[in-house]
Amino acid sequence: MRKRMARHLAGGLAGLFFALAVLGQTTDKAASVVYATEDSVSENDAEEIKYVERSSDRVITDDDRFDADEDLLYYMQSLEVRYHLDEKVMEQLHKVFDSAVYYIANTEMSLTEMWAYVSSVKSSMESAAVEKVSQTTSEFLQVGDNWQTPIVSYGQGVSIVLPIVNFGTEELNDLIVEPVTSTLVTEWPFEPDMTNYLQTEPYIPGCQTKEQAMANRREFTFHFTTRSDVMSGYYPLKFHISYTKAGIRCEEPAELTVYVKTIGKPGSGIIGGNGQEASGSKPRIVVTGFETSPAKVYAGETFTLTIHVQNTANDTAVTNVLFDMQAAQEGEDKTNTYSAFLPTSGSSSVYMEKIAPDTSADIVIEMTAKADLAQKPYVLDVNMKYDAGTVFDLTDKASVSIPILQESRFDTSIPEVVPDNIEVGSQSNVMMSIYNTGKTTLYNVQVKFLADSIDEASAFVGNLQSGNTGNVDVMLTGSAPTMDDGIVKLEISYEDEAGNVTTAEKEITLFVMEPMMDDMMMDGGMMGDDMMMDGEEGGKPKTGLIVGIVVAVIAVAAAGLTIFLKIRKKKKAAAAEAAELAELEKELSE
Repeated sequence: MRKRMARHLAGGLAGLFFALAVLGQTTDKAASVVYATEDSVSENDAEEIKYVERSSDRVITDDDRFDADEDLLYYMQSLEVRYHLDEKVMEQLHKVFDSAVYYIANTEMSLTEMWAYVSSVKSSMESAAVEKVSQTTSEFLQVGDNWQTPIVSYGQGVSIVLPIVNFGTEELNDLIVEPVTSTLVTEWPFEPDMTNYLQTEPYIPGCQTKEQAMANRREFTFHFTTRSDVMSGYYPLKFHISYTKAGIRCEEPAELTVYVKTIGKPGSGIIGGNGQEASGSKPRIVVTGFETSPAKVYAGETFTLTIHVQNTANDTAVTNVLFDMQAAQEGEDKTNTYSAFLPTSGSSSVYMEKIAPDTSADIVIEMTAKADLAQKPYVLDVNMKYDAGTVFDLTDKASVSIPILQESRFDTSIPEVVPDNIEVGSQSNVMMSIYNTGKTTLYNVQVKFLADSIDEASAFVGNLQSGNTGNVDVMLTGSAPTMDDGIVKLEISYEDEAGNVTTAEKEITLFVMEPMMDDMMMDGGMMGDDMMMDGEEGGKPKTGLIVGIVVAVIAVAAAGLTIFLKIRKKKKAAAAEAAELAELEKELSE
């Protein structure tokens, strides 16, 4: 007994899983509201339909208890879908259901008594549900208590009997009952093979009690053929009833809604009380990767974006696939925003007719990156809308992150070299500025000075933000006389965000000479000796001394002329560089 009680209690707590595990059940022959026509039911359909015995004096078995539990579960689900019950009301219904399951599992009774108890439990469930919802029907026209949710299979011919009860005290005349049909499989489970399902009834008498109203109910039978592509789940069946009361025709027909449980083909999809869902595992389109051409995208450039997508479903194709690419919005405020990427064709949407199950596909679109984008990754949203089988307008969303680069640029001022002529062992001061004219940060900026005539020197500037200036001030020491044009190379290097090093070269002119004072002193000493020697011999200077002095003067003059020519050449080069810098600044300002 305890095992049986535990089994039924577990079934009550796992209510919704019964519906997915057990399909093809109907009510008994005597009280059934679904009938299969002889020529529309195949042998397989006949095997699925089960007729439940409800009237007998024999003691119930575990199988009878299971049938009762299942019938109550279906009825509770019907109430949930019919009245769109919230979680709180469903919690109350589950308490009634669990209590009934417990009672049936632990009570010895006859089959007739059990089904009478099931009917009373249904009435309690109905009362609990109706108290919490607004009725969509009139106050006196309702569906009879003997209505039970039918179960139909795809392609099956069925007859549905709708019991209508007049709970009012006044007679209703000239009733017209008509189902609200549709050609969409998501709205109507039957073949629209008739243009007019209208039925009439002369009158339904008014009654004083519920029992009298049920006894005087009218039952309307509608013959339908279930669609071959019907979805599994609960379909709402709406009926409009027009009538005359006390000689006055109703302004608007009353509407009664019942539900039918359908069994579709495998993979046909499932429809629920809140609309439609995918059956089993919902087909998904996922982004598996992307690539750009060129591989590095710079701001202001046009590039081709290829996004790789995949239909993850193993047995369902997706059709009418619409991809819509939306780039991140940029701008300093809400009134000045713009998309980071713009499609060159003017449209950001790409249509694809079909993606087969477990198959990949590529989306290709050409886009242009805005010229003023900062160097960083930008998000591109991929919005997807598609159909899968008989399920329509499914949506998914994915994102890709596209790195945008900015060309790094810099310029320098005209270096100041003071002095530009030094002797070996002396120093010259070099000063200059470095301007970051690009839109990206320059990291670890440094300058190295290289020449055979000086000791190697360097200056570290650090990081330069876009638009900032760094200053260089370094002392260069002469190490050997200049044997060439006096060119000193400046190696300017910096790193990008990824640590890649970029190097550029510039030149300055600096001459290094041998010390002049030591030579003159040596020559002066010799000259003094010669003069003294000549004085001792009669005061007449030697001819060689005169020649030496003349040669020294000529050498000094030649050196001065060389320096003058080089300074003039340097000034011309500086003027040309200044003109080039002015032209560059003019272009940047434009």
